[in-house]
Amino acid sequence: MAAAAGLLATRLRQPLIVAFLGVGIAVGPVGTGWVVADGTIELLARMGIAILLFLVGLRLDLHLVRSTGPVALATGLGQVLFTSVFGFLIALALGMDTVTALYVAVALTFSSTIIIVKLLSDKRELDELHGRIAVGFLIVQDIVVVLVMIALTAVGQPTGDNLALGIGSMVLKGLGLLVGIGLLMRYVLPRLLHHVARSQELLVLFGVAYAVSIAALSEWLGFSSEVGAFLAGVSLAPTAYRDALGARLVSLRDFLLLFFFLDLGSRLEFGNAAQQISEAAVFSVFVLVGNPLIVVLIMAALRYPVRVGFLAGLTVAQISEFSLILAALGLSLGHITNATVSLITVVGLITIGGSTYLIMYSHQIYERLDRLLSRMDRTHTRHPEPADAAGDVDVILYGLGRFGSHLVSRLSDTGHRILAVDFDPHRVANTEHGGVTAVFGTAEDVHLLEGLPLSRVPYVISAIPTREINMTLLHNLRHHRYAGTVVLTAHTLHDADQLRDAGADMVIEPFATAASATSDALHDLLTADRNGRREQDHGDDQA
Repeated sequence: MAAAAGLLATRLRQPLIVAFLGVGIAVGPVGTGWVVADGTIELLARMGIAILLFLVGLRLDLHLVRSTGPVALATGLGQVLFTSVFGFLIALALGMDTVTALYVAVALTFSSTIIIVKLLSDKRELDELHGRIAVGFLIVQDIVVVLVMIALTAVGQPTGDNLALGIGSMVLKGLGLLVGIGLLMRYVLPRLLHHVARSQELLVLFGVAYAVSIAALSEWLGFSSEVGAFLAGVSLAPTAYRDALGARLVSLRDFLLLFFFLDLGSRLEFGNAAQQISEAAVFSVFVLVGNPLIVVLIMAALRYPVRVGFLAGLTVAQISEFSLILAALGLSLGHITNATVSLITVVGLITIGGSTYLIMYSHQIYERLDRLLSRMDRTHTRHPEPADAAGDVDVILYGLGRFGSHLVSRLSDTGHRILAVDFDPHRVANTEHGGVTAVFGTAEDVHLLEGLPLSRVPYVISAIPTREINMTLLHNLRHHRYAGTVVLTAHTLHDADQLRDAGADMVIEPFATAASATSDALHDLLTADRNGRREQDHGDDQA
């Protein structure tokens, strides 16, 4: 059933988590009743969660948070604070008690790193600015959810009458666990992995054993097993084997997580379905609209383009598998009931399914809302000074990504003076080539062109491969009656033809050019090798 539902989900372009949740409900007591909560399924489910959090910790890249600057921290923490506070107030307004409202509010704050990274990767947007920012604040969310689980397990432990003593004991145990893992990271794991990695099968076995062992130790100390599994992954993240280990455990994670959703589905209760559907609808609208809106507002306050904020904001328009894990933890601690877990699950189904289409069609949705969202734009405060602020330049170049930065480097090395424009403040701040002036701006901003020396610059080059952006730039240059040469970039032949038909003087096709140059180099190599073998064979015959 899971395989069939997964096939249907892929046809509908939905994440498999939606299919697995549906199957869990269908085969649980609500549906066929084939699956009931028992020890075997619960054990497999817990192993799946442990490996999931192990892989999250394994891929924790704090450098990515630092590279995206304050926006990752500000957006991640700001969105968590906004969603939790307003979600808590909405839950209270719907008649929930304080503890239940708190769990629901916290569950609404976290977004699925796995789903978002997969969707952005499929759209080839992970390396774009909104993709890097989204992954940055998702890492912040992952850290927050682990801290929340630590706090919940600490509160859920029986401490007798002396609460301060109980909290102090948990703090000491936590510090001891961190120190122990730190010593393993420093003195044991690098040497041990060097020997383990000689066998790929042993590397996989070691990863599972290590994750489960630290998870069990964490649970024995009074924390949740999820916290231990996460810390186990973090301890292996700095090693050279994390990518190989992570790649080999993904399939095992996906298979074992199926049992988590089966176990979850077997525990769900829909005794008051009508009330739950109405409450789930309210919370789903809040997540689908409120979460992206707060991200847009925070990034606009940081003077990022509204387009970047909107595309990044749509990635948090759902709750994640961590929300379900948090709900299951609350149920095991006796803080919430099965009805609350069911409510959070329904919200997960609605928001994950809805946000998938929002992310897939994000650019088309933005075009429809462009005029409304443009009122939030504050990027004008980053515009360069008019007229002579940039000095005399030979080229205005848009886009300082991988291709654009190479163009800037080569052109500046040959003596050309360049005014580079990019909407990533990190790139602008770190452009240090001689003869290059970097300013913040977007290719779609018609007002930015008023501050650029278009009348004195013979060339405008766009290293941005997005057809819509290049079309807008070409239209804006015509609006300002630019008489110089316009050079645009395209990744596909179809886009290149459309840009030429629209009036571009030249279209660069990096992939086609790279393929042509590479094939020529390989041809020369193969020809030289063939001639060398012929000469050697001729020499052998003469000998």
